[in-house]
Amino acid sequence: MNYTLRQLQIFYKICQNESITQTSEELHLTQPAVSIQLKNFQQQFEFPLTETIGRKIYITDFGKEIAEAAERILMEAEMIDHRIKAFKGQLFGKLRISSVSTGKYIIPFYLTSFIKKNPGVELEIDVTNKSKVLESLENNKIDFALMSILPKKIPFENIELLQNDLFLVGSTKCGLDKRSYSKDILGKVPLIFREQGSGTRLTMEEFLEENSITASRSLELSSNEAVKQAIIADLGLSIMPFIGIKNEIQLGLLKIIPVKGLPISTKWHLVQHKSKKLSPVADAFKKHLMENKHEIQNTFKG
Repeated sequence: MNYTLRQLQIFYKICQNESITQTSEELHLTQPAVSIQLKNFQQQFEFPLTETIGRKIYITDFGKEIAEAAERILMEAEMIDHRIKAFKGQLFGKLRISSVSTGKYIIPFYLTSFIKKNPGVELEIDVTNKSKVLESLENNKIDFALMSILPKKIPFENIELLQNDLFLVGSTKCGLDKRSYSKDILGKVPLIFREQGSGTRLTMEEFLEENSITASRSLELSSNEAVKQAIIADLGLSIMPFIGIKNEIQLGLLKIIPVKGLPISTKWHLVQHKSKKLSPVADAFKKHLMENKHEIQNTFKG
């Protein structure tokens, strides 16, 4: 046997995901690179580890046994690295955070000083929609979640970070001027929504429902970037968090349409499950955040 730790890591991830594509995304590798590593790893065993039926990859019973052994080996290798760092007096371990998609505009600012101070800390950040963030939080897959809408069915503790203001946004070619419009304007223009499960979509839908407004025409897109590009192309308008459109407004690509009742103001929160026992790394990050959050907030002013 002449397999490497990297091959063990890739095979273990494939077993977790049952997907070459997802594994390549999580490990920041190309799909061909993952496939080649899997092929080279499988060639070292007499029995098949995986089988492909159609376009779906399945793990054989033998492959599952190898995956369990791989997990133990990878954990031991990680502990060796941690012991070396501990011997040097460093904080070590992983910090796992899941963030709603708009949170990607703010989470780096809350992490930078902590990571620079603690280079032994490894980051795992998953940027996705609200429903998947809640799933990770409930299933104890993460230390913290970054979101603007607090959980309703999960017991939690939270740290309030930053105000989150949502405005009606249009392209500079949309034909609406800077005078203040009534809320009824939202029923007269084409609206662009995020996908189901998005916190921004939920906030937008709740505002429309509370004001008895029915969208005349709508378009659904799966990311904030896609929504922004559609607005810039003048396909419609949308209610979006200011933090995610600040640069485009400064560049003159988008503009805020003044509407009575807007902005909708919420808060960004760092949330942990109430039953979560924080690791030393997660606990240190929480303390760092509470001590420095006001200083970090100043980064977003203006």
